[in-house]
Amino acid sequence: MASQRFSNHVRYYPPHHFVFYPFLLLLEAGAVYNIFCDPALRTVWIFIALLILLIGWLSYMLRQHYALMLQNRMVMLEMRHRYFVLTGKPFDPLEQLLSFSQVAALRFAPDEELLPLIEKTLQEALPPRSIKQQIRSWKADTMRV
Repeated sequence: MASQRFSNHVRYYPPHHFVFYPFLLLLEAGAVYNIFCDPALRTVWIFIALLILLIGWLSYMLRQHYALMLQNRMVMLEMRHRYFVLTGKPFDPLEQLLSFSQVAALRFAPDEELLPLIEKTLQEALPPRSIKQQIRSWKADTMRV
């Protein structure tokens, strides 16, 4: 596996991203096509198109929701632990000053870059993208969904 960095850290789940969703997109396109080409059953095709759209939206939301909530909790626990190990202080006061997106971006920083980057983030209110771009030695997270 190639080493992880800012430019390649987004992950895809092939069965969903490259099979299920394209298939739903084709079904949706077919239903929309039939709305205009089959006037006798237009109402039925509108219903089918809306049903396919609802199935796609629900599958995305359900697939992501529980996994991401658990992973977000794990990210916070990881950062609390890393900060405590590095400083001997609790991370709780910083949690009030940083958004979750900022904390999630900071987790890619190795230990030697983490504390200075936290300070810079607090001083300059860096957005997550900027935080990630400033990391020199990317600490990979290959297990995130």
